[in-house]
Amino acid sequence: MAAPTGKLAAEMAKIARACPIDPLRPHIQLQTFLNSLATHPRLTPAAVRAAQALERNEMQKKYALTDKILKPASAPLHYEKLVEGIEKGMQGIKRPRWKVFLGIW
Repeated sequence: MAAPTGKLAAEMAKIARACPIDPLRPHIQLQTFLNSLATHPRLTPAAVRAAQALERNEMQKKYALTDKILKPASAPLHYEKLVEGIEKGMQGIKRPRWKVFLGIW
């Protein structure tokens, strides 16, 4: 038997409240999207289960990333540099133009 729509909406709203705010894209938030789904008249149990799986990081646990994927032979520092660039970008720190031009990190 399917759960009543009110229960589904309450569960989706609870998941939405637990979502962290994305500092890189303040105009696009997962929380806003999930809240709009919670008020949708045709909210399904499958949508709520998908949001719960997202909240619990089920796919990350099911498909764990190996060191071979995180550090590919062609560019072993790629993802580390990517994370560093995002963190510095959030602080407002930019790379000097000459480093951008020469492709130096």
